[in-house]
Amino acid sequence: MTLPPVVNLPELSGLRFSVQYQIPGNFEEARKTAETICNEQTVEFPASALPEGDLADQVLGRIETFTQYEIGAYQAKISYAVETAGYDLLQLLNVVLGLTSLLDGITVMALELPGQLLNQFNGPRYGIEGLRSLIGIENRPLLCTSLKPMGLPSEILAGIAYQCALNGLDFLKDDHGITDLQFSPFEERVGACAEAVERANRETGLNCIYVANVTAPVDIAFERAQFAKRVGAGGVMLSPALTGFDTLRQLANADEIGLPMFSHPSFGGGLLAGKGKTGLSQYVLYGQIARLAGADVSIFANYGGRFPFTREDSHAAVDGCRDKMGSIKPAMPCIGGGMMLHLIPELCIEYGIESMLLVGGGLHTLSDDLGQNVRDFLAAVQL
Repeated sequence: MTLPPVVNLPELSGLRFSVQYQIPGNFEEARKTAETICNEQTVEFPASALPEGDLADQVLGRIETFTQYEIGAYQAKISYAVETAGYDLLQLLNVVLGLTSLLDGITVMALELPGQLLNQFNGPRYGIEGLRSLIGIENRPLLCTSLKPMGLPSEILAGIAYQCALNGLDFLKDDHGITDLQFSPFEERVGACAEAVERANRETGLNCIYVANVTAPVDIAFERAQFAKRVGAGGVMLSPALTGFDTLRQLANADEIGLPMFSHPSFGGGLLAGKGKTGLSQYVLYGQIARLAGADVSIFANYGGRFPFTREDSHAAVDGCRDKMGSIKPAMPCIGGGMMLHLIPELCIEYGIESMLLVGGGLHTLSDDLGQNVRDFLAAVQL
């Protein structure tokens, strides 16, 4: 025996958090996989060689419930000692999926986190109510577009921003692919777009917010967010699957920035479960994790657009943004991914007013008059 025969840990509180996993296979196969998850996500040690005491009784993951989900799949609720999460976001995610991500066909369906763990995270600074207060809109979904396409110079993007703000749009953001590019350098573009939106707001009396894409290595992302705030941007956007979710959390928590945080799904498709691939549900990725990381707005690709998602997927993302999660504020679900104007009335009814609707390139295909297209977008949500 290479370890002490008994290990007891006085630091353990006895509190546990739970993860709901969907596991493929028949009863025996799925049960064996659930037992593997318990081990891989915690001790990662031969069960036969574990000392008696708290390692086996508390630290090792524990199957709390195991029920059939559908033919050929089971749902296991596995609990973990809260201390295994280390009270930081990255270690929590490591325990939730970690090496289990190398197995086949497993979906993380939902997280159940006690207050002691949730209280370690600030969550969204503004959330749904705070965003509405900034814009001054209470009785309809909020509207957003992306400044695109990649390749346009800064002055043209600023002109688009001005027309959108002048005609009543609530939010406009850099497209996720437009960062610091030769034909649109970051500081030049952000300064021009922020000034254009501020000028339009002065003329209309409205509160359109320009959101700058600050996706970059962590030190540069902070510099860009601070610059964006200095020149008048009203929000910042990050693609956390590229930068890491803790970069999003740090930006969201930074009082010297203090702007609404938009989370973009770029590069995140590999984190989603589907077609036999292990990963996260949209409820967890776009809802729960985005909120723990501090996203005020979580952008996802809706069904009916150009990406292969179902109505069930999309509703899971929206529910993850808005369901009760202790004291963590709800995030605004931002419904995009190739949305066209003719879908907007349906989406208003389906998702209600506590949502943000994103029409990007489709806003330019209605007519040659961008201002009129924006006004038509607004008219489509007058419920």
